[in-house]
Amino acid sequence: MMKTLLTSAAITACAFAASAQTVGFSQIGSESGWRAAETTLTRQQAEERGIDLRFSDAQQRQENQIAAIRSFVAQGVDAILLAPVVATGWDSVLEEAKEAEIPVVLLDRRVDSSDDLYLTAVGSDLVHEGSVAGQWLVDNKPEGTCRVVELQGTTGSSPAIDRATGFRNAIEGNADIEIVRSQTGDFTRTGGKEVMESFLQAEAGNEICALYAHNDDMALGAIQAIKEAGMDPGDDILIVSIDAVPDIFQAMADGDANATVELTPNMAGPAFDALEAYWADGTEPEKFIQTESKLYTQSDDPMAEYEARKDLGY
Repeated sequence: MMKTLLTSAAITACAFAASAQTVGFSQIGSESGWRAAETTLTRQQAEERGIDLRFSDAQQRQENQIAAIRSFVAQGVDAILLAPVVATGWDSVLEEAKEAEIPVVLLDRRVDSSDDLYLTAVGSDLVHEGSVAGQWLVDNKPEGTCRVVELQGTTGSSPAIDRATGFRNAIEGNADIEIVRSQTGDFTRTGGKEVMESFLQAEAGNEICALYAHNDDMALGAIQAIKEAGMDPGDDILIVSIDAVPDIFQAMADGDANATVELTPNMAGPAFDALEAYWADGTEPEKFIQTESKLYTQSDDPMAEYEARKDLGY
């Protein structure tokens, strides 16, 4: 009897192993708290679904991502998740995945390649995110001219391009709002601090009305620089950024930041849903699966939002 049970268990285990899907995940790196949370949630989603996730950290280098994708193709994975560090330069490697009949799903960023080279892209409307941030500033700036400094994301990345575009679309027609300085902080807290220090040196601090940062980590670095310059972030300089990571809610609760636009880190849930439907019967999803973006301000109980997010891997 025991032998029969063990044999049945072994057969069941083998059947499960045979049916388990293998997915390669080329992640940009860990340049921000949001990125770390995306990685954590992707791992959790894969584990919950019984998917064998093979992870590669590109350390923010496209050449590492291209090498990882080629490795995944050589391994014969069932699908590839790609969070692309930049928008261009993907055609050849995506062609290789397509020829191998391995579906590719883009996470949180887009690429400048034909959409027949990937199954779908999961992400927010990045232009809309920038527009929400810009509209908040239009609605909340003090009277008179508002001189804005901008911390851009990684040069050439779709979030940097689109969040800049959306913000400019929102402030267009408001002659009293002017972007006086704009420079990349590479989406890092250290980069945000260093660039904000240069902004404060180039522009007398009291002449800067607001900071727009393409992500919260750069904003948090900038907040430190503003404080070290003897100024009051959130009051002397308005702070609006994007991502909605836990630390920005702590900053809002402390009065050091004013607003953030949420970018959910759970891109993997919709991605795996699309892949599972595709694996089941070949159902192809829409080419873009949009996640929700939401504006949070100091009036939205930031400490409650901090508590809700603090254990998500940020």
